[in-house]
Amino acid sequence: MPAQAQISSIEALEAFRSDLIIFLGQLPPVLDETSGELVRMRFWLQNEQREFWENQARRRRRKLEEAQAELFNARLSTLRDSTLLPQMAVHKAQRAVEEAEEKLAALKKWDRELDNLAEPLVKQVEQLRDFLTTDMTKAVAYLTQVIQSLEAYTNVASPATPRPSAAPADDKKNSP
Repeated sequence: MPAQAQISSIEALEAFRSDLIIFLGQLPPVLDETSGELVRMRFWLQNEQREFWENQARRRRRKLEEAQAELFNARLSTLRDSTLLPQMAVHKAQRAVEEAEEKLAALKKWDRELDNLAEPLVKQVEQLRDFLTTDMTKAVAYLTQVIQSLEAYTNVASPATPRPSAAPADDKKNSP
C-alpha cells in the first residue's frame, strides 16, 4: 500500500460539480415549461376547441335547416326532377352536423380524461423537482466538501523521509 494517496483528478470533480450546478440551474425552467404546457392544453381543450366546435355545430345546424327548407320547397314545386340536389345537400349537412357533434362529444371525453391521464405525470414532475431542489443541492454541497478535503489533503506537507544515516557512515568506514 503506497504511503501517499494518488490524487490526480480534483479538476475532474470540480468540472463535474460546476456542470451539475449548471444543469440544476437549467432544469427548473424546463419543468416549469412542462407544467405550463399542461395548463395551455387544458385551456385549449376546455375553451378554444370547445368554442370552435360549438360554433361549427351551430353553423352546420343552420345549413341543415336551410337545406331542409330548400328540399321542402323543391317538393312543393311542380318540378319533381329538381329534388335530387336538395336531398344531397340535406344528407351532406346532416353528416356535417353529426361530425361536429362527434367532435364535441370527443372533447368532453378528453376533458374528463385529461386530469386522470396527466395527474400521474404531474406527480412525477413534482417528485423530480423536489429531488433536484433537495437531494441534488445536498449532492453539490457534498461534492464541495469532498473537493475541499482533497485539496487540503494534497496541500498537507508530506513528512520528510529520513535520510539513510547508515550508508554515509559505511562509506567512511570503507574509505582508505
